[in-house]
Amino acid sequence: MFKLPEPLAEQWSYRELLMRMTSRDLMLRYKQTVMGFGWAVFMPLVNTAIFSVIFTRVTTVDVGVAYPVYAFSGLVIWNFFASSLRFAVNSLTSNPSLVTKVYFPREIFPFSAVLVSLVDLGVALLVLFGVMAWYHVGIGWSIVALPLVILAAAMFTAAAALVVSMANLFYRDVKYLFEIVIAVWMFATSVVYPVGRVGGRLGAVLTLNPMTPLVEAFRDVLINQRFPGTEFMVMATVSAIFLAGAWAAFHAAEFDFAENL
Repeated sequence: MFKLPEPLAEQWSYRELLMRMTSRDLMLRYKQTVMGFGWAVFMPLVNTAIFSVIFTRVTTVDVGVAYPVYAFSGLVIWNFFASSLRFAVNSLTSNPSLVTKVYFPREIFPFSAVLVSLVDLGVALLVLFGVMAWYHVGIGWSIVALPLVILAAAMFTAAAALVVSMANLFYRDVKYLFEIVIAVWMFATSVVYPVGRVGGRLGAVLTLNPMTPLVEAFRDVLINQRFPGTEFMVMATVSAIFLAGAWAAFHAAEFDFAENL
């Protein structure tokens, strides 16, 4: 009889708690806000407008499709990643009593942050489809690969969430460095411009960015009407390995969490 690995089996047994944590975090995030889930798409739309002015009026970048569609599609998947990490980084340190006094898989905290952002991604996708319709960008059969792309992005994001939440618990400077790193990382990714066109040593360094294949694959299946290429398949495999490694490291360090809170 097939048995799930211990971390997965334990997570499965606590799945109801994970859902409750996610529901709680969703309610807390938008509590007493007028726009509610509208905030999930407001900032990407504002950033799209800003970058559209820069890259269509100040300077011109040929991206093969209406620039607002290109920028908004990149910002939608990037915001899922960045928002997940932004809430995950403090997920352990902001719940000291639960971490130290009650037993359950501690990875529920960063995983909950990822699931909440996944809900936001679903809302943003609806708006993205509207933007695509406005600019007459059609949807092809490649969209059937969208769940696979989102799964790969979620695996990489969950792995990074485990790492940053654990790192911030041991080193509180991480939450301050995080905002700098995430801002620089966005511009090193093909979010608002194709980084593949950057030449020289900088271009060579940017090709190592693990988020670019995920963002490009997201665009490919939605607006370019083609299935993800080899780079995405490699990155999907790397994401799965990264998640397994981060999860193992998280469990190995779990016994020291209470001492650092």
